[in-house]
Amino acid sequence: MARLDVREDLRQGQEPFQKIMATVAGLAPGEELELIAPFEPLPLYVVLERRGFTHEAQQTPDGSWRVIFRSAAESRAGD
Repeated sequence: MARLDVREDLRQGQEPFQKIMATVAGLAPGEELELIAPFEPLPLYVVLERRGFTHEAQQTPDGSWRVIFRSAAESRAGD
């Protein structure tokens, strides 16, 4: 599983979208992405859904969000 924590990028005023998309592009078939963000990344859900990903989101005790993105094909195969 690839892990990407964008909280510090956002604290520093940097837009992490390109970093996220580069990480997604580098995923091996079947590999998942764990994204850690300071807020629920609702617009990202739409973008990655169009690229064939599903997501599971959970707010952590510190208020951050942990989102697992996986290929929709992989999600169906695992059901």
